[in-house]
Amino acid sequence: MAGVLSYLVFFLCVVLVLCILTMGLNLQWGFTGLFNAGVAGFYAIGGYTHAILTAAPNPQLMGNYGLPWIVGIVGAVLLTALAAAVIGLITIRLRGDYLAIATFGIGIMIQLVALNLERWTGGSQGITRIAKPMGAVFDTPMAYNLFYLAFLIAVVALVYWALERVLSSPWGRVLRAIREDEVAAASLGKSAVWFRLQSFVLGSSLMGLAGALYVSFIGFVSPFDFLPILTFQVWAMLIVGGSGNNRGALLGALVVWGVWASSGVLVSKWIAPAYAAQGAAIQVILIGLVLVLMLLFKPRGLIGERAVVSRHLVW
Repeated sequence: MAGVLSYLVFFLCVVLVLCILTMGLNLQWGFTGLFNAGVAGFYAIGGYTHAILTAAPNPQLMGNYGLPWIVGIVGAVLLTALAAAVIGLITIRLRGDYLAIATFGIGIMIQLVALNLERWTGGSQGITRIAKPMGAVFDTPMAYNLFYLAFLIAVVALVYWALERVLSSPWGRVLRAIREDEVAAASLGKSAVWFRLQSFVLGSSLMGLAGALYVSFIGFVSPFDFLPILTFQVWAMLIVGGSGNNRGALLGALVVWGVWASSGVLVSKWIAPAYAAQGAAIQVILIGLVLVLMLLFKPRGLIGERAVVSRHLVW
């Protein structure tokens, strides 16, 4: 029973981190129409920034400054925002598939940099002994995980509340207007490029925050945490839950990660170790099947976008 509870707490912690990641993508795609296919890259920037700033000193690595946990979190968000601003200034004028291809390539590049910049990132060996908030207070891993679960619930609630407030503001209505008809929004004096860039940076910052919270929870980071399959998973979460609705993003993260994690457990129990690599493909197939069924029978997702009633579309 203790083992089941421990796994459930771990599962929920990962889901809550993915909720933040999915809400960041929802801001970009669901509310602004930005096709960001480099989610894993921004997630990696946040994770590695936090690790480099807060990990215990290691003579074999540059970085590992051993700074306080909160410094790592703030640094991760700021550096991810800076990276997103630079990338956005280069790519934000691209549309649809072109933006997706550009951001996908950038995400791959970031993962490869993390793999090869060994003096900073540890290469394939990763970085260990990453700072955890109040890590010395709790005597057992289970007690700490329960604390971190409560902490993540508070963070997700805060992010959700802040996004709901900002998206119901005139700024959020401008984003919807740009998503629906960019030319019409521009005719009303709104700079589509400027608002698209703001949405891209803010959404990517949330992805960086999620990366920092994830490595802080795990206490370890490596390039294999940020493979392209992560981007596919997050997009599946948003589509299944319902883009343009933050509640849908939360539900999609829970459903898709539940399918992924449970199928992984079943594969490990039912598939012989000699066929483990082939069996792992079943997880991807199941997520793809869920995605296809949702697109066929409920294309707006489990919780579709709510209608916005307002006398003023933009300000």
